[in-house]
Amino acid sequence: MEAKDKNRVFLSIFFFLSGICFSTWASRIPTIKNNFHYNEAELGTILIFMPISSLIGLPISGWLVSRYDSRIPLAAGFVMLSVALACIGWATTSVALVASICLFAFSLRMLNISANTQALGLQQLFQRKINGSFHGLWSTGGIVGICITTTCLAREVSIGKQLSYVAVLALLVTAFSYRFLIRNDRSTSGNRLVLSKPDPYIMYLGLMVFFASVCEGGMFDWSGIYFKEVVHEEIFTLGYLSFMICMALSRFASDRIVEAIGMTRTYIMSASVVVVGITLAIAFPMFWPSLIGFCLVGLGTAAVIPLTYTLASGSRKYSPGMAISIITTYGIAGVFIGPPLIGYIAHAFNLRVSFVAFGLAGFMLIPISQRFFRYQRSLDA
Repeated sequence: MEAKDKNRVFLSIFFFLSGICFSTWASRIPTIKNNFHYNEAELGTILIFMPISSLIGLPISGWLVSRYDSRIPLAAGFVMLSVALACIGWATTSVALVASICLFAFSLRMLNISANTQALGLQQLFQRKINGSFHGLWSTGGIVGICITTTCLAREVSIGKQLSYVAVLALLVTAFSYRFLIRNDRSTSGNRLVLSKPDPYIMYLGLMVFFASVCEGGMFDWSGIYFKEVVHEEIFTLGYLSFMICMALSRFASDRIVEAIGMTRTYIMSASVVVVGITLAIAFPMFWPSLIGFCLVGLGTAAVIPLTYTLASGSRKYSPGMAISIITTYGIAGVFIGPPLIGYIAHAFNLRVSFVAFGLAGFMLIPISQRFFRYQRSLDA
């Protein structure tokens, strides 16, 4: 096996494992809400600490990727993520829960930036688009994590035991696999953040990631609760599961879709599908319409973030690692605003009404993406 093929296999494992870890946490949010007796607003407040900690981890992650080979902060991020995941499972007070969530979000940011930097480096070696497949494996890992949660719920396995098992698995895989990732991938230029007028190229990409993150992050945190409290489905993980399955399928197909219809049309199609899916779930809050609606949202949001990260490598001002770090700031802002906002709107009105925010965020992808591509064409002119 060629070195780049081996690198791709083991980086794929890390993306897959990251999806398992994240969805294990996200699919257990209804359990946490129930165990701590939080209302929607209180849960929204707890969820605010994730983007805050992620934002703190952003400059540190960018510095680590520019200072060391990206595989080093990637491995360190997984170690911290494993510890945080187990601590979330065994937390018995709100203070302990918040501290664990902060560590979880911080480490997740570190490993995400490192993994995506590795992915862009590999894409250059293969000289073709492969980034979508990595994010597809992340979503596939998410599906596995949801299945693990569904099985644990059926067998009445406690949240502490479940999250600890996943944490141990993550530690073992990291210890074995990190040595097979790309080495010596530090960029020699474009690693410093320039405080000046925002670069339109990065700003447009960041706004697309922002609105995609509002949809994606909100669905991660609230889809299970929507199915439990609005659809009144006992197996509340089904909504999240359908969302993740369709997201995975769409991400695996995204590279070919782009080749067939182009980047511009892909963004328009993605946004349109999100709006239709959310509208269906809101208008008909019953099992099948909501399930189909969540599937459409998964199909629509899936391609936006990996495609936008791919476009980030075309920045003429920053290295790929720094460009991803800056764009990720917008994503964190989306996660910061989205899930807590849903909680506050749901508390003021109801959860069904609050999901309108996802439809609006999905729609905004159309005008912003079109402005980006017009700007990109002006640079090439």
